[in-house]
Amino acid sequence: MWEFSLSRAFGLMGKTLPFLLFRLAVYAGIAVATVLVTGVSAGAGWGIGAMGGAESRATGALWGGLIGLGVTGGALYLAREYVLYLVKAAHIAVLVELLDGGEVPGGKGQIEHGAAAVKSRFAQSSVLFGLDQLIKGVIAAVTGLMDGIASFLPIPGLNNIVGLIRAFLKVAVGFVDEIILAYAIRTRSDNPWASARDALVYYGQNYKVMLKNAAWLAVFVYGLSFLVFLVMLAPAAAIVWLIPGAWSAGGIVFALIFAWAVKAALIEPLAVTCMMQVFFKTIEGQAMDPAWENRLDGLSGKFGKIKDKASQWAGKAAGAATGGASATQQETRA
Repeated sequence: MWEFSLSRAFGLMGKTLPFLLFRLAVYAGIAVATVLVTGVSAGAGWGIGAMGGAESRATGALWGGLIGLGVTGGALYLAREYVLYLVKAAHIAVLVELLDGGEVPGGKGQIEHGAAAVKSRFAQSSVLFGLDQLIKGVIAAVTGLMDGIASFLPIPGLNNIVGLIRAFLKVAVGFVDEIILAYAIRTRSDNPWASARDALVYYGQNYKVMLKNAAWLAVFVYGLSFLVFLVMLAPAAAIVWLIPGAWSAGGIVFALIFAWAVKAALIEPLAVTCMMQVFFKTIEGQAMDPAWENRLDGLSGKFGKIKDKASQWAGKAAGAATGGASATQQETRA
């Protein structure tokens, strides 16, 4: 049915408890800041609307809350590069080491250890973020293969069914890009673009296995997230009650924010750990299929960009090595 072990994944989560607490602090901070800014903005809107009467108060509170959500959402969008670099990728680096039977420090040292591992592979957060964005584009193209398959099958209504399946799979593969990054960290390559290129080829030639396991995990992740959402409705409603004008939609919005924070902090790393198990086990001893590299070239222009950047990175490294050798020779002659 699936190729991952939930018990092993939970065991690894226990070993990375310092990172889970760190993630929880980060995402809880984001959630609390979002709720506070939204609440203050709704209160300000309620106060401004008071000048126009009772109906204007409700409208002012609604618009104030929406503006607050927009401001915090924009700030989070701008900070996503650093969240990926300092939180997600660093945790992945620690998980990769544990999956390979390594040892990692505990406490705050574990977080520093993960950050150092990421910085050794990706000197700048912009490199990792740019790579992550291109990877997502290639994965979307691989998932889109289902549309092509459906077009050749003369079954009435199949396109509608495949459309629903594809929409579900977009959710299911939302964390597959982190698996590709895990491979780049695991190989300890000096060229992260080349590692990502190879990982995408491996993913492509094993996409059926990967998508099947991702689909099962999506059911688990979003089912659990829904339960968290239901639990969060009560505290969210209490917060809404404190907002002037009792913003009616706020309870659902705040519960969604709290559920997202728990999902990002605790549930997603569990799913990523399961997918890493599947990916590393599936590609073990496997040779890369050149046909899939050509296929990815045709499916996504972003794969071509990754290949170009891999070549440029290798060229820069070769140039630096040549320059260093020349300098050494000149010093020897001197």
